[in-house]
Amino acid sequence: MSERTAARLGSSDRTQDLPVLIAQTGKLNGSRWVLEGAQTLIGRGAECGLVIPDRQVSRVHARIVHSPEGYYLEDLGSKNGTHVNGEAVEGRVLLQDGDIIQVALAMKLVFVGTEATIPLNPAGASSLGLGRLRMDPQAHRVWVDQAELDPPLSPPQYRMLDLMYRNPGRVVGREEIVEHVWPDVRGSGVSEQAIDALVRRLRDRLAEVDPGHNYIVTVRGHGFRFDNSP
Repeated sequence: MSERTAARLGSSDRTQDLPVLIAQTGKLNGSRWVLEGAQTLIGRGAECGLVIPDRQVSRVHARIVHSPEGYYLEDLGSKNGTHVNGEAVEGRVLLQDGDIIQVALAMKLVFVGTEATIPLNPAGASSLGLGRLRMDPQAHRVWVDQAELDPPLSPPQYRMLDLMYRNPGRVVGREEIVEHVWPDVRGSGVSEQAIDALVRRLRDRLAEVDPGHNYIVTVRGHGFRFDNSP
């Protein structure tokens, strides 16, 4: 491992001391997001640090802001609202360990502070951080066989890989890919050729670093399966 890669991995490891959000429902159940930086945007749009590909969720739905007092949650005028422990968020709400955040009707998230023990979700734990490919969802970085992809993946390529990475071994259908990669486009607006072209480009990028392994396996008539075997 190069000194540059080791330094980056060490920096990523330090995020374990920061609060996290853990999805408790939906397709992203078990996924985790580290709350780094001054704020974390939550929404359907690609500019958000926590992307929820659901039409009930506004493009920029809510945000979590870090302040000296702790972490505050704000609803950003979303259409379907944000709740904490069943109460609608109006203004700013100071988050406490174990608070349940409801984003529209699309997802529930649990807030876990730095002093709390992170609850384990066996399904989520088995899907993240294992195998020869590793992702840092917060920083949008990808390592393959200990080498970081450089230049980074394009936004559609990253969203496609993110969906597959969170669902190892499960066949992901084309409609689900469209919903996750192109959340603002109706399914009929994305052709099968466009999906195949995206898969081909993503395979080519991964093959640049690890040419001997096919990460995106085609399951004819059904979709694609992610193979992240060690």
